[in-house]
Amino acid sequence: MGQTFLELYMLKKDPARIEHTRSVIDAMVASPRPGREDWWWCDALFMAPPVLARLYAVTGDKKYLDFLDAMWWDTTDFLFDPAEGLYYRDKNYIGKPDANGKKVFWARGNGWVMGGTVRVLQHLPKNHPTRARYVKLLQTMAASVARVQGEDGRWHPSLLDPAEAPMPETSSTGFFCYALAWGVNNGHLERKTYLPVIRKAWAGLLSSVNEEGRLGWVQQIGAAPAKTTADDNQEYGSGALLLAGSEMLKLK
Repeated sequence: MGQTFLELYMLKKDPARIEHTRSVIDAMVASPRPGREDWWWCDALFMAPPVLARLYAVTGDKKYLDFLDAMWWDTTDFLFDPAEGLYYRDKNYIGKPDANGKKVFWARGNGWVMGGTVRVLQHLPKNHPTRARYVKLLQTMAASVARVQGEDGRWHPSLLDPAEAPMPETSSTGFFCYALAWGVNNGHLERKTYLPVIRKAWAGLLSSVNEEGRLGWVQQIGAAPAKTTADDNQEYGSGALLLAGSEMLKLK
């Protein structure tokens, strides 16, 4: 919600639009905890960091970027698997294989991270000392998810083990499509490599919208890969689809 109110503030500089958001974030900054404790699950990298980046953009106060940076990379050191280029959902999945002996990397969790990465980059200054590190993370994750895209353009709930839940999952597909398209549109991802991945993902998303306009195959609220059906929908799935569409409109 804070991201939305900050973007509304960018349209009309009414302090009331960000007063509560800023007070909450200021309290966090004043009493910092390690990222791995406060942002202990990977979804948090979509929830808080883009708010901090937008607060910096509207206030110019560098404390928000310093806090973002410290928290983001501590969480990443904790949850990111360099060998796979993906994030574990939380500590409960580190080093614990699924029933088929595969590492558990939740598709939507990694979608949240990629979405959060690009929404930080949107407002991170071009000369920021760690900007290149965020770009490199986007590139690393892009390569990892592209390798495991389904033939129909959508991703499965478990990225490295399609057999765990052998059906499509569209909230992750929406976030991946959004982040990949943003990366191409902004020159951070190679167009030739990723355009086919993006177009397949978009086609897969469109094929998942029924005659009533409802997006299906959205995994329900949870913390691990799970089965989906054509009737499953949640607001975050529709939101991911809309974010993807906002970048598809710009894709040449």
